[in-house]
Amino acid sequence: MKVVSIITVNFNHSYLTDDLLVSIQQKNSYPAIEIIVVDNASKENPVPEWGKKYPHVKFIRSEQNLGFAGGNNLGVEAATGDYLFFVNNDTIFTENLVQTLVQTLEGHPQVGMVSPKILYYDHPDMLQYAGYTDINYFTARNACIGQFETDHGQYDQLEGPTGFAHGAAMMVKREAINRAGRMAENFFLYYEELDWCSRIKRAGFEVWVNMKAGIYHRESISVGKQSALKEYFMNRNRILYIRRNAPWWKALVFYVYFLLVVTLRNMATYLKQGNRHFIPQLWRAIWWNITNSVNSPELGFRP
Repeated sequence: MKVVSIITVNFNHSYLTDDLLVSIQQKNSYPAIEIIVVDNASKENPVPEWGKKYPHVKFIRSEQNLGFAGGNNLGVEAATGDYLFFVNNDTIFTENLVQTLVQTLEGHPQVGMVSPKILYYDHPDMLQYAGYTDINYFTARNACIGQFETDHGQYDQLEGPTGFAHGAAMMVKREAINRAGRMAENFFLYYEELDWCSRIKRAGFEVWVNMKAGIYHRESISVGKQSALKEYFMNRNRILYIRRNAPWWKALVFYVYFLLVVTLRNMATYLKQGNRHFIPQLWRAIWWNITNSVNSPELGFRP
């Protein structure tokens, strides 16, 4: 039986991680698992208390906020599983989640990564994710299939290739990680899983969705709906993703589109919404890409 390492990253919301761990205890019946929690430099260190409450869980404390990718990569270093299941700490397990995803990876050697159906925790009958379309390199846009639809089981028979896995819940074969490498840490926040999916595909694997497996997600707990942090990284990493993955001629078209359309539109939107302070973050995101290579580290966000 394949061992599954369940990896999650905590940052300042330890009660969410508590809820996740309880849901794993209550809902998971797949026996060959290990659970790894990485605390990403939370202001208050929850690890000592967690160690008492959950003696079967591996806890890792980072004294520096390494971002989504860096925190998960710490978990990879500690993991011993054949399959690594990356889940946001604001998710809640359902029954048969792990074994259903394992069956996909076991039954299809070409699959390197698979995500389940994702439902909104606060609206449990509403879909968040049933797969992604591929990205249009000219605009760096794609669509999330099923998002905001009422779940009537309309996608439940879907098991097959998708544009991208969802970062909130994705199970990955260790073989795929060994071949494609770990997540790029300089994304820090947003787009890192899209970049990883693209690299895993280039390494010869397919990315699938299995809608027979489900998980609940509390969306946007860590960052909020709008913030300087989010605006900076969404814009910076949208450009960075294209730089790392698009053919040069498509990337050139995207740069013109971003500067002449996206930048002006975003600035107008910020002004209309009373978020004038987001404008410097937009230009900071653009300047980072002008002055840094695709592998330059993110040295920390200072709004």
